[in-house]
Amino acid sequence: MNKLELLKTFVRVSELSSFTQAADSLGLPRSTVSDQVQALEDLLGARLLQRTTRRVQATQDGLLFYERSRELLAQMDELEGLFREDATTLAGRIRVDMPTVLARKVVMPRLAEFTGRHPGVEIEVSSTDRRVDLVREGFDLVLRAGPLLDTSLVARSLGGFPLVNVASRDYLAVHGVPRTLEDLARHRLVHYVSVLGSRPPGFEYLVGDQVQCLPMAGSVTVNNAEAYSAACLGGLGLIQVPLHGVREYLQSGELVALLPDYQAPPLEATLLYAHRRLPRRVRAFMDWLEQVVREQAAPWPQGA
Repeated sequence: MNKLELLKTFVRVSELSSFTQAADSLGLPRSTVSDQVQALEDLLGARLLQRTTRRVQATQDGLLFYERSRELLAQMDELEGLFREDATTLAGRIRVDMPTVLARKVVMPRLAEFTGRHPGVEIEVSSTDRRVDLVREGFDLVLRAGPLLDTSLVARSLGGFPLVNVASRDYLAVHGVPRTLEDLARHRLVHYVSVLGSRPPGFEYLVGDQVQCLPMAGSVTVNNAEAYSAACLGGLGLIQVPLHGVREYLQSGELVALLPDYQAPPLEATLLYAHRRLPRRVRAFMDWLEQVVREQAAPWPQGA
């Protein structure tokens, strides 16, 4: 039995935590997928997957073998590409995770540029505001906005997204337009936290290179970027948000940019991937993604 095929099947089952979903993805009968994983375990003399009635989960040996398997498959993919008639042709699958708003507002509207250039590449896009486990969940790379917490991954900085202070036109009609930090005492802030129950920082702004935080009242706290913008549009208070997430509302006049002299520091964007050789298709996608993200770094015009 082809050992590379066994590795591919094992990797797919590990990524999807399901024999059935892996079988559908690979176009194989479920029984074949199960037999291939069993054959690989027999060959290695180790249990790679823990099977229960509800899910399939990698054992400690399975996690280690999964990483080495993906690295080997990536190297084989690159070796095969050396001898194709068209060395620029890319093929295969890419799994990427990114924040919801980044996916909807920035990446998905332009993704056809990449797929049109590389029709042989299949891209699986996960969009969530939670911090996924890149290795355990089988992602090739993760596009993350905000501070880095995991130092075990390779990080590629893409620069920072400019943040703007905004409020809805209806909110400002009722509460007035704040023009100084002192004015914020009479206003409300929609609070954003990664984990509900944690303490929100307040209104952030830069003084030189130092970040200052001004506590502000607020009746709503959210942990989701879509809800954050929706709360602001609903007149619940000010928010400090990446420009790309609200550009259309600023252009339509539904939201108004405020306090240009008191901007929060840019939200850093980073591509993360594991310590291993990347297939050409993943490197090409990373380069394209970097270009798309950097084009969103233009600041909002003063007085707009």
